[in-house]
Amino acid sequence: MRRFPPERIVCLTEETVETLYLLGEQDRIVGVSGYAVRPPRVRREKPRVSAFTSADLPKILALAPDLVLAFSDLQAEIAADLARAGIAVHLFNQRDVSGILAMIRTLGALVGCPGRAADLAAGFEARLASVAEAVRERPRPRVYFEEWDAPLISGIGWVSELIGIAGGADVFPNLAREPAARDRIVAPEAVVATAPDVILASWCGKKVVPGRIAARLGWDGIPAVARGRIVEIKSALILQPGPAALTDGLDAIRAALHPPIYR
Repeated sequence: MRRFPPERIVCLTEETVETLYLLGEQDRIVGVSGYAVRPPRVRREKPRVSAFTSADLPKILALAPDLVLAFSDLQAEIAADLARAGIAVHLFNQRDVSGILAMIRTLGALVGCPGRAADLAAGFEARLASVAEAVRERPRPRVYFEEWDAPLISGIGWVSELIGIAGGADVFPNLAREPAARDRIVAPEAVVATAPDVILASWCGKKVVPGRIAARLGWDGIPAVARGRIVEIKSALILQPGPAALTDGLDAIRAALHPPIYR
């Protein structure tokens, strides 16, 4: 970086945007991902410079950022292009709850407020523990989380962990350890065999159609389908590995697993 703490930051994914706002460091942000929606004011305050796997490099360079924040192998080429242009890039790669908390602490250190970041992360840790304790004695419904519908892709690490914290049991826990979506593809018959009590779906930015899930061949015998327990979790709440998933995302999962009729 040309200066510390960085005065001009571009965020290519949503979770670093939300974290900087929660830390009170939003004035450092000069450009954001088009998927950034938390807090809602970000859409009117910050220019959009990227999608997820593509970015407007000339627009980013024109903003003269001190630091660009990216995420995962899916943005590796964008990060490489920026690095070749002389821009400092930090590429996060969190895939589980501990990684999300580490991201928050690391981001705080990068912008010169490690104490506030540590407090923020500690608050999330306490909240997660409180939720887990509140549902500890309840029956644990079996949960299939569907991240995409064609092909069927099961939930990633932090999603699986949050299902457990909310009082459920992911039916594909081993697949959740796979960071790449292609390695979490499941056959429809495999889902049927797990007999989930609840189906949670978040089709990565596309509206979930529960009726389409229920109509799949052979799925009418799945307990979740037979009992009408197919619930959409909005992508912005659960598929971004950041504060949203630890708060509203977790709450949405808990409400789906333990609605009043089942309590």
